Amino acid sequence: MIQVKEFLDSNHISAEKRANEFLAKLREEQVVDIKYCTGLQQYHDTAEQRSYILVVYKTDSGNVGIHEP
Repeated sequence: MIQVKEFLDSNHISAEKRANEFLAKLREEQVVDIKYCTGLQQYHDTAEQRSYILVVYKTDSGNVGIHEP
């Protein structure tokens, strides 16, 4: 089964750090694709750049709803 896991920057942890922690749990042959983009998060009078990462991966089981390997 193919799954997609989304990682977004937060005020406490970066998307890259969380994505790397997740990828470390996968076998290389499970990774199908990784998409990365950045955007601006608007606040009252400022804006911050945020990262967005999608990891497309294969799971070993056909269990629907299982998102973590």
